[in-house]
Amino acid sequence: MGWGNAGNIVKTNLDNDADDPSLARADLEAALTELENVIGGRNTANGVAGLDASQKIPATLLPNTIESDISQNLILAADTGRTAIQDIINLNPRTVSELGAISAVEGDVAYCSNGDAGSKCIAVYNGTTWLVISLGSAISAT
Repeated sequence: MGWGNAGNIVKTNLDNDADDPSLARADLEAALTELENVIGGRNTANGVAGLDASQKIPATLLPNTIESDISQNLILAADTGRTAIQDIINLNPRTVSELGAISAVEGDVAYCSNGDAGSKCIAVYNGTTWLVISLGSAISAT
């Protein structure tokens, strides 16, 4: 069962007091079937993800991958102005030439596999060029 389809709701026999009620019966049944599809389409494929008691979409209903439209950025815009990621971020390694070929904007951050005189680094775009943030020593708790 999928989500309802407004195109399946016909009001032709329902929009005038002169309409024949017997002809309206099929239109009403089709509309109620679409309503059933909406109700039954919660938490199903091609349906809609419902909210849990905390008004959140349960993790089991979230996709593993979110892709934007072709040539469009994927934007996460928190109302607070801060997007918090509660785990590790993995930046796909890029080469100097790959970074040079993209349309970077000021504030972009990347992991560059050869950007610090051939060594790995973090790179930040300042609006004009990519700048190196060199990687330091290995992490240690002591």
